Amino acid sequence: MSDSPRPAAFTGISILGHVLAIIAGGLVTLSFAPFDQWWLGPLGAGLLYGTLRMEGGGFMRAWWYGVGLFGSGASWVYVSIHDYGYTGMPLAVLLTMLFVACMALFPALWMGLWQRFCSRRFDVLSFAAMFVISELFRTWAFTGFPWLLLGNSAADSPLAHWVPILGVYGISLIIALSGALLWNLALRRRWLAIAPLVVLWGAGLLLPANWTQPGGQPARVALLQGNLPQLIKWSAEGQRRAANTYAAMTRAVQDDADLIVWPETALPMLRDQAEPFLERIQATLPPKTGLITGIVERDADGRFYNSVIPIDAPGTQYRKEHLVPFGEYVPLENVLRGVISFLDLPMSSMAAGGSDQPPLSVSGLRIGVAICYEIVYPELVRQRALSSTVLLTVSNDTWFGHSIGPLQHLQMAQMRALENGRYLLRATSNGVTAIISPQGEILEQAPQFEEATVTGDIRLQLGMTPWMRFGMLPVWILIALLLAPGLVLGITERIGARRQVRRSS
Repeated sequence: MSDSPRPAAFTGISILGHVLAIIAGGLVTLSFAPFDQWWLGPLGAGLLYGTLRMEGGGFMRAWWYGVGLFGSGASWVYVSIHDYGYTGMPLAVLLTMLFVACMALFPALWMGLWQRFCSRRFDVLSFAAMFVISELFRTWAFTGFPWLLLGNSAADSPLAHWVPILGVYGISLIIALSGALLWNLALRRRWLAIAPLVVLWGAGLLLPANWTQPGGQPARVALLQGNLPQLIKWSAEGQRRAANTYAAMTRAVQDDADLIVWPETALPMLRDQAEPFLERIQATLPPKTGLITGIVERDADGRFYNSVIPIDAPGTQYRKEHLVPFGEYVPLENVLRGVISFLDLPMSSMAAGGSDQPPLSVSGLRIGVAICYEIVYPELVRQRALSSTVLLTVSNDTWFGHSIGPLQHLQMAQMRALENGRYLLRATSNGVTAIISPQGEILEQAPQFEEATVTGDIRLQLGMTPWMRFGMLPVWILIALLLAPGLVLGITERIGARRQVRRSS
């Protein structure tokens, strides 16, 4: 029997570290909606930091953290694939596991680089910086998946006042740094960690709550949630039910609303097919009332767009710019189309709209639009807000079923309102439809899985938050300041170690 030592990856303490990393990912999920235990965010980040400093850490340890995070926080992927993608359970489970395993590579890559190249002397600072770099890379790579960003947990936390200044990535930086400081405070008895923790969490309470100012007269809005079944939506019966439902709901509110909003693809038909119906609706509306709906458009070249249109302005629209892979277009379509039913969904052949589309002008409001998944991209929504006085997102969250997905989606919409100091209107097919204040507070909200109308008064907002004005620049400066000492010293230490080896040999 060999007496050689077991590889670090299989020692008892290493296995414990992997388990703790999975738990860390689960704790971070609990910090988001619908659980809303924001205080678990720093604990999860701190536990990840601690496990990476245990024996056998690095790439695999951070990968297990990603498995815990995405396996719990993005579990709704299975619902979308199985329940609404017409995929059998075994294949749906396999695809969900593959998705989780791939998403877990993002923290694994960057945390592995952090452990390899950054000195331990400044590891608290460099950990926070590299953690946020991993989130930024995940937002961009392969069209991006900026779901479960650590900063999203802060919408209703003491860090909320930092959001209009630093945006969600700056909040992720604060939470990750806080987690590493807490680990050092609790296990290494480094009492100096108390001071930065007090500053980071206490100073936010002293920051201004309002960076933008209301202007104009209040506008009465009505957001309609038809709660129509997804599985028959694109059938002839589904089209009839949608038309009848939204026509009846509109008649009930049109005399008391300045703006009525129907959700994403409220009418499951092309715009040119819906024009006669929309003209009849428009003819019944009071002169002061505008109506916006989500609908599919087809241009002269036969391309399809997921769009939002004001029905009284035939020449204007917003066409979705950032499409969802496999949901609205199929990468490598010639190879993958038809392989499984999930890749043949009704809206999986969309074209993307341009990046320079102007806001919609309706009822005296300049409305910046983000369709469904676009609302999770902070920079995209910031660009919309720069030329808008109100933000609008329409969505068909039916794809999430009864999972935690819709409530996470709503929380991210709260962050976009808070970042940009704008009222945000959220109209969805079956929930969660809501009106969100410029401070990120949910003013009105419809129950899920019911036909419902959300009404309320909003104001156009003037001015800009620091996030709108500077975007990611302050965050990149902070990342550089936190990362540079540990990275430079780490590289210097590696060079010195190599020279020592050469001298010894």
